[in-house]
Amino acid sequence: MKTIKSISFLLLLAFLSCKSTNKSVIVSDQEKAIFDQEEGDDLTIGNEETEYEITIIDPGFYTWLQSIARPEGYYSQSFLENRNIIFVQEWNRRVLQPSRFDPNLYELQINYEPNIDYGYEVNYQLYNYFIYFQRKYNQRLGPFIPRI
Repeated sequence: MKTIKSISFLLLLAFLSCKSTNKSVIVSDQEKAIFDQEEGDDLTIGNEETEYEITIIDPGFYTWLQSIARPEGYYSQSFLENRNIIFVQEWNRRVLQPSRFDPNLYELQINYEPNIDYGYEVNYQLYNYFIYFQRKYNQRLGPFIPRI
């Protein structure tokens, strides 16, 4: 009888701890208005020195980047690279599972190699796109709450 109570208690603790980590993201009215934007403001992310480029076609992203996101220089390049590695791995995993994840959200794989220096600007904008994407579409690409 003691064993059953112990297991029940452990399951209750596990349930409570899982529930407490599943925090919802608070989105401001200004951010909601940007998410509702239907006209495109495409952004090409590039670094002339390294010749890498990403084009983001998601209405509102450029506006969000300019008005909501943390400014350039707020994060270190190593922070951005580490987060981008995690986000890209999860993104690519979801692209390969269209029956489980919305193929309209996860259309194409992202070719991001951890051993390549893409530069600060590319990493900054890619990281912020992942934050924007998670907040707009209520997704979670890693263990972190997508905060601004």
